[in-house]
Amino acid sequence: MSENDQFLGIEQQYSHYSHFVAGETAQTGRFPALRNAGRHLASALEEFRAREDVIILGLVLGGVPVAFEVAEHLSLPLDFVILRRLLASQGPDSQVCAVNVAGSLVLDEELPPQPAVPESALDYFVSDALDGLADRERVCRGRRPAVELGQKTILLVDCGIRTGSTMRAAIRALRKKAPAQIIAAVPVASAEGRAAIEFIADKVICLASPEPFGHVGLWYKDFSRPDDHQISELLRQPPSFAMGFQTYSV
Repeated sequence: MSENDQFLGIEQQYSHYSHFVAGETAQTGRFPALRNAGRHLASALEEFRAREDVIILGLVLGGVPVAFEVAEHLSLPLDFVILRRLLASQGPDSQVCAVNVAGSLVLDEELPPQPAVPESALDYFVSDALDGLADRERVCRGRRPAVELGQKTILLVDCGIRTGSTMRAAIRALRKKAPAQIIAAVPVASAEGRAAIEFIADKVICLASPEPFGHVGLWYKDFSRPDDHQISELLRQPPSFAMGFQTYSV
């Protein structure tokens, strides 16, 4: 079954849910594209407009276009998060991750300490993965400095939540930067994934939780996500507000 056929099946079963946001989305049950979803999400985050204590972080890849629109509409600084999955310690939804936070590496505690010189196949795998993460950060970040996250309210934005494993890993890493609070914000999430994030975030803002959910891409007509070079180009666009954009990597 194709992705479109799968969505049509869901839409037929749950056509009554297609009112969850206005405009084209209301007619189709799906967001036209990621940046359109970001504009809808921004309307649910008006309370944070132009607040000096708030920073928006977009999860690479799909979360950055959504976060870009939120930042534009709310006149807030934008950073991003890069995450590298390393192992599945207790199954595919329990992942050990590496997260680069404001230039410092955060490893999940389940990962064994890494020797200065790799010795085992696992050591070499992890070392290569961390080098790859650092390369991706350099491409996305360019020369832009990271922002200070301590005592800030973080709006952690992604294109959607299915199991919540990616968002959970990002939140675990961000906690080590001592923010005032972390608010997860997404256009769409499964009920299960949303519940998982509500357990560890200070707050979750979600426009819709359709069931059956399938996967995040089903809820977008165009689910094209930018690569690292495109993210860098997006963040080089002149901001429409005086505070400017900065980048931040996890």
